[in-house]
Amino acid sequence: MDIWTEEKRSDVMSKIRSKDTKPEIIVRKMLFAQGYRYRLHEKNLPGKPDIVMPKYNAVIFVHGCFWHLHQGCRDGTIPKTRTEYWKDKLFRNRERDKKHRRKLRKLGWRVLRLWECEVEKNPDKVMKKINLFLRTKHF
Repeated sequence: MDIWTEEKRSDVMSKIRSKDTKPEIIVRKMLFAQGYRYRLHEKNLPGKPDIVMPKYNAVIFVHGCFWHLHQGCRDGTIPKTRTEYWKDKLFRNRERDKKHRRKLRKLGWRVLRLWECEVEKNPDKVMKKINLFLRTKHF
């Protein structure tokens, strides 16, 4: 059973952003501090990647663990209320993500997917992962 009323739940969910999230901003600040330059949410690319780095022919998605069903993560689970609704919605998100990554690779872009939990728990490790990704031709 949900701890909030339907109205309260609706209000809380409506405030969740799709871009400029806290983990995304953390990644952007780390990149900028390292001297990397990038574009944001390029509308012409499949999935409007969070970070686009044309110099490296690379895009980075910073996914929320809940919204993109991060497997093995505490937050990447289907809620116990309205299970069918959430299951359908979150699985559609996951399939759409796969489709966008495939399209980007076909267009010649290299794709890195970062998870909210890894950005918040271990930003140094994430920065090492990004550096390796950007310096390696085939990641």
